[in-house]
Amino acid sequence: MVNLEIPADHPRRISLEIRDKIIAGHSENIVATAGLLAHGRGEAFDYLIGEKTTEIAENAIKVAVASLLLAQHPVISVNGNVCSLVPKELVELSKITNAPLEINLFYYRREREDAILQALKSAGASKVLGTHNRPSATIPELSSNRRKVDSEGIGAADVVVVPLEDGDRTEALKAIGKKVITIDLNPMSRTAVFADVTVVDNVVRAMPLMIRYASEMKSKPTDELRKIVENYNNDENLSKSIHLIRARLEELSRDVSVLRKKKKVGRNKS
Repeated sequence: MVNLEIPADHPRRISLEIRDKIIAGHSENIVATAGLLAHGRGEAFDYLIGEKTTEIAENAIKVAVASLLLAQHPVISVNGNVCSLVPKELVELSKITNAPLEINLFYYRREREDAILQALKSAGASKVLGTHNRPSATIPELSSNRRKVDSEGIGAADVVVVPLEDGDRTEALKAIGKKVITIDLNPMSRTAVFADVTVVDNVVRAMPLMIRYASEMKSKPTDELRKIVENYNNDENLSKSIHLIRARLEELSRDVSVLRKKKKVGRNKS
């Protein structure tokens, strides 16, 4: 971690602690420099949804978990940002759902791959796919570094979890018949729009909930899990998320004192 002491009563303590993890990840070769910018964009959208897990997001989380539990060969894709923020949660979700972790990087460097691999192993992962010494396959629809995938992982997967924004690959994975689950704070991104299930939430809140629901839902009958998935519509999910953002902005625009009161309450809770 970066040497930063954040007072317990600081109104932005949680947000600063998350930033600290990302900055530390960058110094440890886990996070690409561009990942710092992507995190800032995510923070902006977190403000817009109220910096909390909404009912809309929680419903999508249940659908995402049901999809993972129904999958024949699920895989959880890992990039630098998500590895820095929730490494232990990634490993735990992987174990509960039998979905192996696979490293897949846009800004590929061997040093980053090695750093992410070590971070996941330190978090408890026994096997990680997508490393340079693993059998590989290619996603033909992609020309970036993300086109290279593990032939026993994403290459063979029926369901792929791609946390955080990853629009080009989400579109390409859909084109070759994969079901895509994403966690994306921006309900208007290409990732969110092209995915089958989009959890509009911060990954640090969504992952623990996914673990909880995976533990609870693992014993549910297959038919019940299928109903959860079949009754879901991602377009409606995104539409509700965008309407929620608009409603919050309209409320705040009518009376800025509401925003001041919300911030004061948030600070007192810290």
